[in-house]
Amino acid sequence: MNKNIFKFILLCTFFLFSCENKKLPVIKPKHSDAGVVITFDDASINEWFETDKLLHQYSWKATFCVSNINTLSHSEITKLLMLQQGGHEIAGHGFHHFDAPKFVAKNGINKYIDQEINSMMNLMRFYSFKVTTFAYPFGFRNPEIDEALLKKFKIVRGTTYGAEDPFFQNCYFDNSRLVFAIGIDTNHPKFSIPYLLKLLDYAKRKDKILLLFGHKPVQKITANYQTKIETLELICNYVKQHNMTFYSLSELNILN
Repeated sequence: MNKNIFKFILLCTFFLFSCENKKLPVIKPKHSDAGVVITFDDASINEWFETDKLLHQYSWKATFCVSNINTLSHSEITKLLMLQQGGHEIAGHGFHHFDAPKFVAKNGINKYIDQEINSMMNLMRFYSFKVTTFAYPFGFRNPEIDEALLKKFKIVRGTTYGAEDPFFQNCYFDNSRLVFAIGIDTNHPKFSIPYLLKLLDYAKRKDKILLLFGHKPVQKITANYQTKIETLELICNYVKQHNMTFYSLSELNILN
């Protein structure tokens, strides 16, 4: 056998055995933050509580933004505390549910903070609610009120509308403490299941966190400001099937 060929075979054999004994590097999959924040506004406590029983199987998480807490019954307060203990978040939505810009324009920012925010926080603390985030009633806000509220809350949530391409939507978390959610109530302008799926798909593909808001979850729509439980089940199914994450509003502050 030609000596050069023999040497080549020996060299190849050496490298093959050398590579075989070395461990190949383990490539870990990139962590994804893709997920959804589901929020509910106002005070449909009984419906929220019953919905949690239905969606518990998905290990879901929601943020319940409560207004008019001084009008709630003992039973409703107890149910809210149980939701909090179960891993959900209780957030503020105003003591009187004021239209913030309108009230401030007439009475000033200090009166707004005193009557709408401080009164709410004092009573919510009395009931042992750990409130660190706030959702504007009607989504109405302005920079002056944002500045005042961001001194008191980790995250402040407004609302957004429209049905443009998800790339142009601002219902995704952008590392700001001022965030915007898009509605999932049946009467929310431009709401549709195909568009909701489009928003969810964009969140998954682009590693985004989608923010949603509704009001009263129901099996059958009978009035405005109602979210179909079927819609919530669709969202929960999508999140679980695509290995996404449920976030609360306050958890966005940790990612910030």
